[in-house]
Amino acid sequence: MKLNQVAVQLYTLRDFLKTPAEIAASMKKVRAIGYTAVQESGLGPIEVKEWLSILKNEGLTLIGTHEDSKLILDDPEQVVTRLKERGVTHTAYPWPHVEMKTQEDLNGFAKRLDHSGEVLRKAGCVLTYHNHHVEFRHIGGKTILEQLYSLTDPRNLQGEIDTYWVQSGGADSVDWCRRLHGRLPWIHMKDFVINDKNEAIMAEIGHGNMDFHAIVGAAEAAGCKWFIVEQDVCPADPFDSLAKSFKYVSTQLVKE
Repeated sequence: MKLNQVAVQLYTLRDFLKTPAEIAASMKKVRAIGYTAVQESGLGPIEVKEWLSILKNEGLTLIGTHEDSKLILDDPEQVVTRLKERGVTHTAYPWPHVEMKTQEDLNGFAKRLDHSGEVLRKAGCVLTYHNHHVEFRHIGGKTILEQLYSLTDPRNLQGEIDTYWVQSGGADSVDWCRRLHGRLPWIHMKDFVINDKNEAIMAEIGHGNMDFHAIVGAAEAAGCKWFIVEQDVCPADPFDSLAKSFKYVSTQLVKE
């Protein structure tokens, strides 16, 4: 992994991205920490032209987005339009907004994902799937996540493994990177730790219990191009958390 492959998932900073002025100030802070790329999510109302101008002025690259789950399934053509407006090709289905209680539910969901992914692929774009822990529930003897990937065409649905949620679901991120060989363009990196209340919480990378040397190595071997730092919940200032993660990633994980 090289430093220019490290990005920030902007959902981490969602409380600081509610207006164009806040977005501009936040991007300045992100660049000052050392990051050079971002993944769009959690932005308040802003014109695309202004958004791209802010990124350009700060020397930040937009690598892709998280689009609304319902929009991806109901109107993938609109997703294509949004991606092309931003000059990017990749997005992720961020959260399962449909019921997945039965095999029939799961089969229907996978079929819709596959269709949306096909629409994106034919337009030169890529749909990926961002997991949480819920996809590690078993239906018919296999996890939901296993089946989502087996029931879809790899050309139409690729992966965006989230390390914290894999761990939270009782699975192994290294194993999942290997499973998605050739199907993993990006990965979400966040650490997992137990606090003094014996609760599992998110932590800055390198400040928890996960072996990110092994995870990054497996992701690289799978063909991963972007390593995205995210922390849904931070103990205090999320900019401080992003800085702590960047320090560890840049000094311990990056290869020159």
